[in-house]
Amino acid sequence: QVQLVESGGGLVQAGDSLRLSCAGSGRTLSSYAMGWFRQAPGKEREFVAAIAWSGRHRYYADSAKGRFTISRDNAKNMVYLEMDSLEPEDTAIYYCAAVTSSLATRVPRFEREYDYWGQGTQVTVSS
Repeated sequence: QVQLVESGGGLVQAGDSLRLSCAGSGRTLSSYAMGWFRQAPGKEREFVAAIAWSGRHRYYADSAKGRFTISRDNAKNMVYLEMDSLEPEDTAIYYCAAVTSSLATRVPRFEREYDYWGQGTQVTVSS
């Protein structure tokens, strides 16, 4: 079992930056592909970014390209989401997710591909 805990959310202004963290416990995350998803009020949860267990492959939603960066530190069992140029439309609860993967290139993009989820951290961007 893997437990995931997100942190780093908060209230910021449009144009600001924020760094979300996802701490893993119970198992080393080095063999897990990791993803970030978000759910805005009244909307379904959507994919934001994913990173392969190797760290060498990443995939972003169009809304995140050029503004968000996903990274990981397997030695610390941590995954991060650096968010720049935040917009009010980025307001959502952000979730970290994990799935075991034998492929160093796998970057899952769909909720159904993930086995473990954190509780989420709220990000609010004011205009």
